[in-house]
Amino acid sequence: MIKLYWSPRSRSFSGIWLLEESGLPYQRVLTDITTGAQKSPEFLAINPMGKVPALQDGEAALGEAAAICAYVADRYPETRLAPGPADPLRAKYLQWLFFSPACIEPALIQIFTKIDVPTSTAAWGSAAQVFDVLDAALAKGPWILGETFSAADIMIGSGLNFAVRLFKMVPSRPSFDAYIARCVERPAFQRAEKLAAG
Repeated sequence: MIKLYWSPRSRSFSGIWLLEESGLPYQRVLTDITTGAQKSPEFLAINPMGKVPALQDGEAALGEAAAICAYVADRYPETRLAPGPADPLRAKYLQWLFFSPACIEPALIQIFTKIDVPTSTAAWGSAAQVFDVLDAALAKGPWILGETFSAADIMIGSGLNFAVRLFKMVPSRPSFDAYIARCVERPAFQRAEKLAAG
């Protein structure tokens, strides 16, 4: 059975939402990051970065939320959480799946710390550019790939929910508000919110 290592009120939300969307049986394994449980040798064998979420599926073990999404969606195609390798949507799916850790998270750090990074050297460009690009993509809706909900929406939706709805680090925009509302309406999102709260 899949084991998801998680901690309340953390990035674990995306892993819980993913597995709730998947319909696959899984076990949540509480990893209390406030006590340093993520630094134990047992946990570091699963994710040497000592972060949650992490996932174990038989002999496969990995960390990083976007990688977990990619793994589950590809390992279990019956979940229909990713376009197949021959589908033209696959390219945009991969782009948006990794947009959250590659662009949204660094942009939020830039906003929070008020770091001035030249756009020419910042891999994410600038926080303004990240959210303008996302705004334009989501305006087409209803999901990041158009009519198809995918694991990329779990990553993008988790990031925007955190940035706009929960912590108000990013000003709301009509496209963000409508997209977050569609995410929140999903039964799997609602179950994940309850589970992730601890």
